[in-house]
Amino acid sequence: MDKSSGLIGGIIGAAVVVAVFAVFLLPTPTSIDQRIIDENASIPSAIGQSNTYTEKLSLIEIFEKSESGVVRVNVQRSEDISGLNGVGSGFVFDKKGHIITNAHVINDARKVIVTFLDGRSYNAEVIGYDKFTDIGVIKVNADLKLLHPLTLGDSSNLKVGEQIAAIGNPFGLSGSMTSGIVSQLGRLLPSGSGYSIPDVIQTDAAINPGNSGGPLLNMRGEIIGINTAIQSATGEFTGVGFAVPSKTIAKIVPSLISRGEYDHPWIGISGRDIDPDLAKILKLNEAVGFLIVTVIEDSPADKAGLHGSEDSVSVDGINYPKGGDIILSVDGIEVRKIDDILIHLQRAKSVGDEMVLEILRDGRTTNIVITLQERPNGD
Repeated sequence: MDKSSGLIGGIIGAAVVVAVFAVFLLPTPTSIDQRIIDENASIPSAIGQSNTYTEKLSLIEIFEKSESGVVRVNVQRSEDISGLNGVGSGFVFDKKGHIITNAHVINDARKVIVTFLDGRSYNAEVIGYDKFTDIGVIKVNADLKLLHPLTLGDSSNLKVGEQIAAIGNPFGLSGSMTSGIVSQLGRLLPSGSGYSIPDVIQTDAAINPGNSGGPLLNMRGEIIGINTAIQSATGEFTGVGFAVPSKTIAKIVPSLISRGEYDHPWIGISGRDIDPDLAKILKLNEAVGFLIVTVIEDSPADKAGLHGSEDSVSVDGINYPKGGDIILSVDGIEVRKIDDILIHLQRAKSVGDEMVLEILRDGRTTNIVITLQERPNGD
């Protein structure tokens, strides 16, 4: 399969390694570009800098105010120069010509062409991309009159049930808009990097192949996410879409513009969430927390002295780990499952930061301070 398909296609189950952990996940989402592809800078759009839209707008007003800032991204990967073999979406980030799109849209690209609303096209330079959050930055030397930066909203204020809109190029149909609601928040999205993207927005707005990299907008016309994947076995919209939140965009993009990459913090453990059966085996009062099964050698967790499981027990033919540290909280935030750790890492932590883990070991709680290191590349 062409690498441009990005996020893993098809349906998988069982244990998946996520970031630095292993948990059980739902079926894997499919890249919303799979079907078609298989067939220091000034940052005016930073969160909180603009109050252009303070009142809720109609869908018509949102489209009219946003369409000029949304672009089509065509990509050539093969040596065949007779035509382009990938299409996605993107949005204007600043007046310097930076365009935000998905990493899986532009990775391994031989040529990238950006087309604006009026039909004018420009060759684009790939500035950088981060496969761990599926965010990419390209740049065009375009007429300033064409550069209409869209404003980043604050995705941390989103509520389930809130109305949103998506603009992009589904199936290559430029400037298409759909609407829906935020159907859930804080999802964990598997990616082709071997790690998962935390804190992802789930939506029922219709997005399809070609929408990748396009903006997800709130009813004030602010970007609150970048459309990334759908839950589908066929590559077509089935009612569940995913978008990387604007808070992640605001954190990652400045580094991509200045350095071409972003360094993610890393703990260095694998394990599983505490479910009712495991809680009973471990003699816990509640099925909450994350059991460390493996501590990776020379990782921050290893250096801090965290313990993995050293034994297992079989119940009804199923092996359950025993004996490892159980993470109860991180920096005072309760850990009910792995998602809570990953979201905290994504939102609040950087390489070199310290993080306080409250753990349960041998029936006693204690605090352990770890110093976060850069996540291994995973290639």
